[in-house]
Amino acid sequence: MKRVGELTYKLDLPAKLATVHPVFYISLLKKCVSDLASIVPLESVAVKDNLSYEDVPVYIPICPVRRLSNKEVASIKVLWTSQPIEGATWEAEAALKAIYPHLFPSDSTQA
Repeated sequence: MKRVGELTYKLDLPAKLATVHPVFYISLLKKCVSDLASIVPLESVAVKDNLSYEDVPVYIPICPVRRLSNKEVASIKVLWTSQPIEGATWEAEAALKAIYPHLFPSDSTQA
């Protein structure tokens, strides 16, 4: 890393990250805290040319309807491919059924 301007730094990136712009404002840089549990190996994630990836749900446990103050929302807890177990999120069941219908059993088998 070397200083380019008063508030900008140029990072020395590895060759596999050649498509990433190497100059950053100092406010965007954060101190790296070595937490090996939070590192996701690039080999386990299919990174596209534009450095984005699609996170696909792996496991969707059956969860009851959650009641809010004035309505009921069918929410489910979802474990994603590139996230650890702690990274599971609550998602709206209807939205996930629209995107990933193959992950849900047919309504006739649920009773």
